[in-house]
Amino acid sequence: MHHLSDYELMLLVKQKEQEALSILYDRYVSLIYSFACKATRDEQAARDIVQSVYVRLWTTDSGFNPDKGKFTSWLITITRNLTMDWLRQQRRHTNGLIPYLPEEMESIPDQAATPEVHVERESLKEQIRNAYRFLSKQQIELLEDFYWRGYSLRELAEHYREPLGTVKNRLHQSLKILRRHLVVEGEG
Repeated sequence: MHHLSDYELMLLVKQKEQEALSILYDRYVSLIYSFACKATRDEQAARDIVQSVYVRLWTTDSGFNPDKGKFTSWLITITRNLTMDWLRQQRRHTNGLIPYLPEEMESIPDQAATPEVHVERESLKEQIRNAYRFLSKQQIELLEDFYWRGYSLRELAEHYREPLGTVKNRLHQSLKILRRHLVVEGEG
C-alpha cells in the first residue's frame, strides 16, 4: 500500500481503510506538526491540531480532488483552518493578543516539498509581494487580518467599526486587485 498515491490512499480512507490513513500520517505528520507548532507556538496545541487534521480526514465526506490542486496544498489548507480556529479561540481567552507574526507563518518549511515545488512556491511568494504594491495599506492590513491573523469577517467589522457588508466588499475588492495583478505578473 506504500506505493499508492496520496489520492489513491484518500480513496481508501473514505472506505475506512485504517492502513491508508496510517500511511498518510507517516508521510505528512511532520509537515502538519511543524506548520501548527510554528503558528501556535504551543507544542500541545500542535499535537492536538495534528490529531484534528487526521480525524477530519477520517470523518469528512468531502475529499481531495487532484484536479483542483496538490494534496499537500489541500492538507495544509485543512491544517491552516484548524490552526486559525485554535488561534481564534485563544484570542477570545487572551483579549486579542496572539503571539505570532504573519511572516512567520509564511516561513514554515515544507519538508515534503521537492526542489521544483520549493522554486514554484518562492516564485508565487515573490509575485504576491510584487502585487501588494497595487494595494493600499488598509487593503493589505485587511487581507493579513483575515487570512493570517485568523479574524472572522464579523470580528473585522467590529474592529474597523464598519458594517459587515462594507468589510466583505473591501476584502472582495482587495482580492480582485491582487488576483488581477498576479495574473499580469505571472504572464509577464
